[in-house]
Amino acid sequence: MTTFIHGGTVVSPISAQPMDVIIDGEKVVALLAPGDASLGADLASTADTVIDATGKYVVPGGIDCHTHMELPFGGTFASDTFETGTRAAAFGGTTTIIDFAVQRTGERVQDGLAAWHAKAQGECAIDYGFHQIVGGVDDDSLKAMDELVGEGITSFKLFMAYPGVFYSDDGQILRAMQTAANNGAMIMMHAENGIAIDVLVSQALARGETAPRYHGLTRPWETEEEATHRAIMLARLTGAPLYVVHMSAKQAVQTLAAARGEGWNVFGETCPQYLYLSLEEQLSAPGFEGAKWVCSTPLRSREEGHQDELWRHLRTGDLAVVSTDHCPFCFKEQKELGLGDFSKIPNGIGSVEHRMDLLYQGVVDGRISLSRWVEICCTTPARMFGLHPRKGEIVPGADADVVVYDPLARTRISVETHHMNMDHSAWEGFEVDGGVDTVLSRGRVVVQRGDYLGAKGHGQFVRRGLSSYLV
Repeated sequence: MTTFIHGGTVVSPISAQPMDVIIDGEKVVALLAPGDASLGADLASTADTVIDATGKYVVPGGIDCHTHMELPFGGTFASDTFETGTRAAAFGGTTTIIDFAVQRTGERVQDGLAAWHAKAQGECAIDYGFHQIVGGVDDDSLKAMDELVGEGITSFKLFMAYPGVFYSDDGQILRAMQTAANNGAMIMMHAENGIAIDVLVSQALARGETAPRYHGLTRPWETEEEATHRAIMLARLTGAPLYVVHMSAKQAVQTLAAARGEGWNVFGETCPQYLYLSLEEQLSAPGFEGAKWVCSTPLRSREEGHQDELWRHLRTGDLAVVSTDHCPFCFKEQKELGLGDFSKIPNGIGSVEHRMDLLYQGVVDGRISLSRWVEICCTTPARMFGLHPRKGEIVPGADADVVVYDPLARTRISVETHHMNMDHSAWEGFEVDGGVDTVLSRGRVVVQRGDYLGAKGHGQFVRRGLSSYLV
């Protein structure tokens, strides 16, 4: 089964050039300069599938390295299953997700991973991998970390927040980082001072401050910056690589940037919500509406300039990746669990379908280059989490995960048109330049001009190697 994509501009992390793409089965086999007219004409007449990409960009399939499908949280579950969530991802040009298998305190790590394999197997429209949340660091879980690296689970997430649920103290974090330093795994950190936050939350509720906006006000930037600094110091002490997830506060990113300036092996991730949304405009919406935008870390103040600073750090490279932290909850019956008590609102925003489009606006607005768009959405996630060179670039030998992207399209985001299993959109009414035209997952066309041609079960579990950024 051969596919010939012709007439487009192939975008890599270093260039954008007119090239034709030749696919055989599930793999990219060649890139063809458009000047080679005779071979191109040959392929156009003999290939099983011919895709005209004239006037469009041809980019690697997006890799969303931070999703939470079916995550149990706050007395309910994230509303997207692996079937609905990966189908929505495909519509948005994402062809691989890395979700989080969960070990809670008192459970075996291996049991948590097995549960996530069971949820995902045979359900996914696109390829998937897993990080492992370690919710209870002890001798057994440390041993399991070594074992799981051999099974293609090469990154482990720890929490400095959520005491009694996922929280690890500094001693536990130290031991997990020592283990990662020995086995080559990447430590991912939710960096918020959860002990201090719990005090601030209880004090706010005692004052009768129950509206959704207080979710953000009780998780101030100081709690993110302090925890980020502490995580960096522990990583420095142990020699473990550190990846700080969903960074939202400019001060925390400045701390990370300073450590990187010293040559330390630390990396930062942010998400579309922190680039575009704010405490004033969304989280403080009238009545209970702000609950739609409750997530952790929280949306930050636009007046304080967090959003612009995050864009700047994306340009400089101190923020390496944009993921979604896709953790959707419906407004009715799920977000409403927090009516009268913001601390009971399930934390999460659904964005897996919109990441590529939203970040492309950075290209349109001149905030990032076309190649940087591909780098932060596709190539760096693949390199960071052991998927490269199989994924993340359009090169011979790579999986044929390819997106034909139309820069002249115009897309209006709405609950009426999205494919995520949610009764609202955090991006309702956003109008964006550009849009996904065609999506191939391992050589199969799964989305074409708004039609879904994929199927659950097409997506395969991907065993990951070690990060390309180990030193």
